[in-house]
Amino acid sequence: MNNLSLLFSSTTTEPEPIKLLGGLVTLYKRPASHQWQCRFKLATGAWHSASTGSDQIAEATTQAIAIYETVKVKLASDLAIKTRTFRQLATQELDLAARVVQANPNKRTHIDYIHIYTKYLIPFFGNYQINDITQELVDDYAAWRISKMGKSPKTYTQRRHAGLYKRVIERARAQGLIQQHRNIPLLEVTGGSAQTRPAFSHQEIDYLLEYMRDWERFGRNQRSNHMRRLCRVYVEFLLGTGIRQGTESMPIRWKSLQWHWIGEKRYLRIWVSGKTGPRYLIARHFVIDSLERLIKWQALPYANLDAVIEAKLDRKVFVFPKGDAPHSLESVFERLMVESGLFKDAAGKNRTLYSLRHTYATFALAESIDIHTLAKQMGTSVGMIERHYSKLTPMLSAERLAGAIM
Repeated sequence: MNNLSLLFSSTTTEPEPIKLLGGLVTLYKRPASHQWQCRFKLATGAWHSASTGSDQIAEATTQAIAIYETVKVKLASDLAIKTRTFRQLATQELDLAARVVQANPNKRTHIDYIHIYTKYLIPFFGNYQINDITQELVDDYAAWRISKMGKSPKTYTQRRHAGLYKRVIERARAQGLIQQHRNIPLLEVTGGSAQTRPAFSHQEIDYLLEYMRDWERFGRNQRSNHMRRLCRVYVEFLLGTGIRQGTESMPIRWKSLQWHWIGEKRYLRIWVSGKTGPRYLIARHFVIDSLERLIKWQALPYANLDAVIEAKLDRKVFVFPKGDAPHSLESVFERLMVESGLFKDAAGKNRTLYSLRHTYATFALAESIDIHTLAKQMGTSVGMIERHYSKLTPMLSAERLAGAIM
């Protein structure tokens, strides 16, 4: 039966499946369902199915092809095909704990589970997509929890929180919601002191910036090349601003960039709407060259950054030449780290995009930028800077401290 005959068929039986794109995609209806479904096989051999959301065959056909192409792009970019928020997955764990308590009201352990999920984990992580949880967010949770409790939690309490958080992450991985090579950071159990995060040395940064010049040009295909080119500018941008990767930096638009003048000197300032509220930050001078390169690659109708700023261009900065944007650059950055030999730091910890923010803070402190200024620039609290970098500051100031008496 062809598409045309299905359109005008008056039979009440379920229509036969329809093959699209030379048989790559199948359009079909489930019994007792009015909407068309689509299914197709992934490169892994697994089947992917989804609702087209329509009972009209023409609209369903268009939607099915769009779903197929979207999934292809996500797989090529090492992105998860489906996604869920932490709240959606944690609610499943909550339901499981509630059933246990209902069957046995004296099950104190599971009552505690419900308390931790509802008072701490879900209020903090709830609205975040699982793949958007970063090391910095996990670090912020530790500080937020202290303010919420009014004290540092005991090791036993930390273990409870860490274990319940991990259950949600494992549930997400079991449901195929986490990118194949993505490592979601876990909560740590500490003695009350912050763990040092992996950063880069000055020599490693010099090597990385040089390495990316050639690396960006040798992807597997055009999409890979585009990801690499955008990643290079993004890395330089994070290194030169200290901005949070992901939800704070990816939405930035060209109109958010301005010149800030002090006498005859000008500085690039950027208006950021972060999770701690809106703020201005000042970019290091080399970021200007990176953005000039991006303007040329995107083929924007402007001669340079001056012209873009003057035009107050209302367009996202971190997009491909056609204006589309990747959901994340985490995966391509991980490949960059592996291929450049910089994936592990001296302590054996994996480096992520968050390591660039940590590097910015480390370099700034080494340059004697005070923690109050640094906290405002990075959109965080002085307490967070002190918590994560207090152990580093004597080492970073070694030369001045060693010569202080002489």
